[in-house]
Amino acid sequence: MSVLDDEDLLLGAAKQIVNGRCVLFDFDGPLCRLFPGRSSGPLADTLRGIVAEHGASGLLPPAALVSIDPQDVLRAVDLARPGSELVAALEARLVEGEIEAALSAPPTRGASPLVRRLAKEGVRIAVTTNNSPEAVDTYLRRMRLRRCFAGHLYGRTDNPRRLKPHPDCLDRALHALGADTQDALMFGDTVTDLAAAEAAGVQFVGYARDADEAKELWEAGAPVVLSRFDHFSAMIPW
Repeated sequence: MSVLDDEDLLLGAAKQIVNGRCVLFDFDGPLCRLFPGRSSGPLADTLRGIVAEHGASGLLPPAALVSIDPQDVLRAVDLARPGSELVAALEARLVEGEIEAALSAPPTRGASPLVRRLAKEGVRIAVTTNNSPEAVDTYLRRMRLRRCFAGHLYGRTDNPRRLKPHPDCLDRALHALGADTQDALMFGDTVTDLAAAEAAGVQFVGYARDADEAKELWEAGAPVVLSRFDHFSAMIPW
């Protein structure tokens, strides 16, 4: 498939929502842009600075030394020193940075109305993300969406090895919602989201802002990719 917003495929996903009544949202991408552009870079630099202060820069592989994703720094240090004070320090600073970003993160067009509609119809919904649940909660409060999710926020824990593509956050959400895997549909925007959904046995719908982002998802095997939540919402047969 190489067409965004394919009508037939989206209609099938929309019917799945009515039948299964369980939807999982990744956070950064489907709900908002937590770090627009390259704005995550300074936070990644800050985490690298903390690593350097601990005399541990040698723990970072070349990719983590230049990545603009602060989670790459956290993952690299955790692989070398799992459960260490350094990992805890990085996590604490990462949570602070994500919360700060959530205070101004631009919403994804059409996502908030879809969330409200799903909640109104009694669909079980949750956030399943590699970001901190504190940052998600900050954003949902700001957008007045917190009540829609009823506390079902499943994000990063103190074990970075269980971040997506590990299905941990999806498994926790399904268990808490009392949903079977065949009930659920997940919206995600990355290949790691797709891998986590596949590992959990959950139907996946990709979200992409443009054809370039969609291509990456298609090449990884995403069965359907959308770019407009308002268009998709209108297809749900209620």
